Amino acid sequence: MKLEGKVSVITGAGAGIGEATAILFAKEGSKVCCNSISESALKVVNAIKNSGGDAIFVQGDILKEEDTKRIIEKTIEKYGKIDILFNNAGVVLPGRIDNISTKDWDRTMAVNVRGIYLVSKYAIPYLKKTKGTIINNASSVAFKGVKERAAYTASKGAVLSMTRAMAIDYIEDRIRVNCICPGTTDTPSLAKRLAKFEHPEEAKRQFIARQLLGRLGSPEEIAEGVLFLALNKFCTGISLSIDGGMTV
Repeated sequence: MKLEGKVSVITGAGAGIGEATAILFAKEGSKVCCNSISESALKVVNAIKNSGGDAIFVQGDILKEEDTKRIIEKTIEKYGKIDILFNNAGVVLPGRIDNISTKDWDRTMAVNVRGIYLVSKYAIPYLKKTKGTIINNASSVAFKGVKERAAYTASKGAVLSMTRAMAIDYIEDRIRVNCICPGTTDTPSLAKRLAKFEHPEEAKRQFIARQLLGRLGSPEEIAEGVLFLALNKFCTGISLSIDGGMTV
């Protein structure tokens, strides 16, 4: 079990990449704090426990500083330490610069960038003690522009740059900081976005066409990349593209 004895915190663990990573980490022996804004991550915790793993659910909104602090405090209260933080929670709100609302722009930046700042801020004192690791969820769009994703693309570019800054800032503390850059992944979030198109099946075909491998990624494939970054002690400040050839 590759993560035996480790304690992990995963934000946005109620579905998709977060859920798959929580289940994989628990399978590999980690105790897992599963966070979500709704009660969706509770079912993930129950699935982990039913499989013999150890997990807790902490509901919280990473937009709220008191919630991010509580996610970390509840993990310490239960397990006494933190070894791995996966900043996974995020939102995808469509639009170009000229048609996205200021509200949607601000929410995208607040969740995707400020949320990582807040959770990391409260986790880092404990990660210093364990010489732990942080993995941020960026995106392939940090390297490649796509239509109707101005705020999302900007936010994920910020995550990529922030990851590198964090890696430098905490290298002397032996905290490794990396990010994953997934391509389009077959998640419930994607299904909801596709459903809003006038022709969902055509929109899905266009999304698939962005990946040279000719298919969507699976949450489990992305989770394997998160596990790699959690384990490889010679990686810090890197971006791991898991995108089916989207950025080739």
